[in-house]
Amino acid sequence: MKLKIAAFAALTWLSLPAQSFYQLESALTIKSDSVPNWDYLAVDPIRPVLYISRREDGVLIYNTETKQVTGVLENTKGGNAVTIVPELDRIYVTNLDGSLTIFQHSTLKLLARNSYGESADNAFYDPVTKQLLLTEGDQKKAVFVDAQSGKQTGVLEYDSEKLEGTAADGQGNMFMALRDRDKVLKIDMRTRQVVAEWPTPGFKLPNGVAFDAANNRLFVTTRGDNPSVLVFDVATGKIVASPAIGRNNDVIVFDAAARKIYTSNGLDGTLVILDQVDANTYKLAEAATTRPWARTMAVDFKTKKVYLVTAEGTVDPAKPWKASIAPFYPNKYFKDTFTLLTYSRK
Repeated sequence: MKLKIAAFAALTWLSLPAQSFYQLESALTIKSDSVPNWDYLAVDPIRPVLYISRREDGVLIYNTETKQVTGVLENTKGGNAVTIVPELDRIYVTNLDGSLTIFQHSTLKLLARNSYGESADNAFYDPVTKQLLLTEGDQKKAVFVDAQSGKQTGVLEYDSEKLEGTAADGQGNMFMALRDRDKVLKIDMRTRQVVAEWPTPGFKLPNGVAFDAANNRLFVTTRGDNPSVLVFDVATGKIVASPAIGRNNDVIVFDAAARKIYTSNGLDGTLVILDQVDANTYKLAEAATTRPWARTMAVDFKTKKVYLVTAEGTVDPAKPWKASIAPFYPNKYFKDTFTLLTYSRK
């Protein structure tokens, strides 16, 4: 009898499908006349396109099917981030000089390049009020923009130079991480005012933000000595979970359909993925190795592919470097080493 049970168990184990994990599918080196300088990525939800913010080179257009760079978005020199809003047929490129370059999404026709300040990092869309929130940390303010007309609708000043990740809750509020204040702001997009402030006790340097509308949970990554995803119950403002991730996270993505959290962690060179068991319970799904300083990423929810970028660099001791980020955070990158990494499950 015992032999039959053992044999049955062995056959059952052999019949189970093999676990698939993320592995490098391709690495494309993108050459340029300028040295690598980059930030955020964005997957087009309608067409097979990845937008790559190459700053000095503008925003690159990468075809995810042919795996080729097919062009550059017009008038996006200094482009740092891309915000895609299909419902308004708009694409907005946030430029380092504090402007937004606005395109018609369906045609990529350039509509305008409007200035809203002296510098900017990113823009986030609220579907309820149809506004963009433009983060201008160097000027200690956020600027509100009507997403249809491109007109400025207001300004929120706050004593922070690190206005980081921001996410909408679908109820007319935005949640923003303040990396230099160790707190999260809740912003009413109708009144354009801060209505709540939540500290991150025991966790330093909150940075990336994502939102789970189905469970009313806010996800905030931290960069301190114990890097984690803080899970806030937005009804109470309390932290209900804090699963560990890697160091120097810059982007967090929540795939609501798959109930998975993705984090790209540049210092460790890891892609850490968490499974959402329930609203208050999270467990490690996998931690794939990437490459050093691959800190920004985008996830294609259709194909489940993950895109990251990085480059080869060094610390030139004759010049200052950001030791606050990492002991030897590169202050010099080498020409023609900028690489797009594509990861897929195998």
